[in-house]
Amino acid sequence: MTTLRDTLARLGAQVASPESAGPSTLTYLECTYCEERYDADELHTVCRACGKVLYARYDLARARHTLTRESLAHRRWDMWRYQEVMPVRAPENIVALGEGMTPLLQAPRAGAAVGVPNLLLKDEGKNPTGSFKARGLGAAVSRAKELGVTAIALPSAGNAGSAAAAYGAAAGMEVHVFMPRDVPETNRVEGLAYGARVTLVDGLINDAGARVRELAPQHGWFDVSTLKEPYRQEGKKTMGYEIAEQLGWSLPDVIVYPTGGGTGIVGMWKAFAEMEDLGLIGPKRPRMVTVQAEGCAPIVQAFDLGERHAEPWKDARTAAAGLRVPVAIGDYLILGAIRESRGTALTVTEAELCTAQIQLGRLEGMYAAPEGGATYAGLQKLVKRGLVSENDLVVLFQTGMGIKYDPPICWVGPTCPEEGIPCRRAAGETTVPR
Repeated sequence: MTTLRDTLARLGAQVASPESAGPSTLTYLECTYCEERYDADELHTVCRACGKVLYARYDLARARHTLTRESLAHRRWDMWRYQEVMPVRAPENIVALGEGMTPLLQAPRAGAAVGVPNLLLKDEGKNPTGSFKARGLGAAVSRAKELGVTAIALPSAGNAGSAAAAYGAAAGMEVHVFMPRDVPETNRVEGLAYGARVTLVDGLINDAGARVRELAPQHGWFDVSTLKEPYRQEGKKTMGYEIAEQLGWSLPDVIVYPTGGGTGIVGMWKAFAEMEDLGLIGPKRPRMVTVQAEGCAPIVQAFDLGERHAEPWKDARTAAAGLRVPVAIGDYLILGAIRESRGTALTVTEAELCTAQIQLGRLEGMYAAPEGGATYAGLQKLVKRGLVSENDLVVLFQTGMGIKYDPPICWVGPTCPEEGIPCRRAAGETTVPR
């Protein structure tokens, strides 16, 4: 008779040693700007020479011997199934809460409503802590643990702080999260529930980041801010691997992605290059589309102006907390991916993203976060501009659960547009009175 103890032991063995998986082939870190190289087994943040983003590089020639389509059929069902191209060397250092392998759902009603019958939704709200941030922080915390880190710090617009707190707790780390004072209350409470030290800061996420840069060196905290250490993008890139695997090792024609700090879009673009070198996919790439809120659109502005870098956005405001990022250290990587893919960048208004949230709920039964609403609103504009056709296979990223945010409808009664009166949320308010 199989006992519970036997079952747990077998599950533990699967987590520690995924069947058919080879070890990580991590070789070095490389600056994405000046190409300076660094020892991957030392703790690093950004490039010491130019202050830009570091990427983890792998021995893909070695990895392709074990990371095959066939071997993946027998592996663990989370983002660590791609272990050869993940940065953790010893499996016992992996801090896993079930992140990754989120569903890629057909959206026939939402697609028909906008003239895109081949529409898919990547539902990242199914991740631990309810958002795609679980991927990046899962990878960053795991590698930090392997390199001996005991305390981490980061600024967060909400979901990243929750994920850092959860993975830090599982790793036994001290976690310090600095958030703008008006982040969704759920994120602050979630961080506290996981044991993080949560500090509310007046201003925006860049103001919270300034506090991290000031205090982390004083207290010995390791800074895991977006793209300011090499491994959050390694977790996020698994979204690209998953899409290819879920589509039978092909890629869609278009990916529409809500962009704040941009780790997801640059991570996926990195993943596509790795997969081609691994022999998993061919040279075809999707057109990468960045969607930002009209009230905070530094990447869109830089794209329209033909610039490589984005100017900091002044007076940023949007109800989509993840899009309220006035400046991104990886701006040149985001813009590079958009242009290399022949994609585009566009904005949506507060009213448009709010309406799109409601449409996704009523058409597909998905309560998307405001950032996810922005992708559906963005798709509607792409169709009207002739940039997406009925023949395109399109993936929209729903990056988190809508229930973690202020609602897109009033707490009581119908929505303001249905009442025919001005909507306070569309005017830029981030809370609605009960």
